[in-house]
Amino acid sequence: MSRTRYTRYERAWHWLQALVILGLLGTGLELHAPERVGLLGFRRALDVHLVLGAVLLLNAALALFQFLVSGAIERYLPRPREVFTLSWLQARYYLRGIFAGEPHPIARGPLNPLQQVTYLAILNLLLPAQVLTGVAMWGLDRWPALIERLGGLGVLLPLHTLLAWFFAAFLVAHVYLTTTGETPLANLRSMLGGDEGGAAP
Repeated sequence: MSRTRYTRYERAWHWLQALVILGLLGTGLELHAPERVGLLGFRRALDVHLVLGAVLLLNAALALFQFLVSGAIERYLPRPREVFTLSWLQARYYLRGIFAGEPHPIARGPLNPLQQVTYLAILNLLLPAQVLTGVAMWGLDRWPALIERLGGLGVLLPLHTLLAWFFAAFLVAHVYLTTTGETPLANLRSMLGGDEGGAAP
């Protein structure tokens, strides 16, 4: 009998976030270099970018509510006393151990401590900073004095772009790390089907 690894809600949330982030990166690239990327046109790319940003924020807020109410949030919280030790073991495994055929250092739950720390940082630091810089640029004409105190477009735009590159780097690393399960497609099957064997629960 297979064990459920990800609920239907977690899988739907994950894939919606993935599609939205890809859409934000694509439209953001067009906004940053409209002369090189002309898929939608600047105005339409901006409209789509704003809508996708709102969807990302709403989906994140709904997920936080669901995880808090259901108690599933505990799966995403590292244990403070061992987080640094276990995260180091996990990082060492990804950087060296996996290539030497060493066994996985941690066999506990759907998320290892390094993943827990990474998701906490993304959801509590990277995502809010990205949203705030995006909202600030959107409000450039609405709150000029506030935006000027924040450094103006000369600060907000490079920071927003840098954060987008962090998201892009995370996606690349995330896709690669999905191949480090028992088989290269085992983790993908779990995120598609929900259980350890990939079948729907």
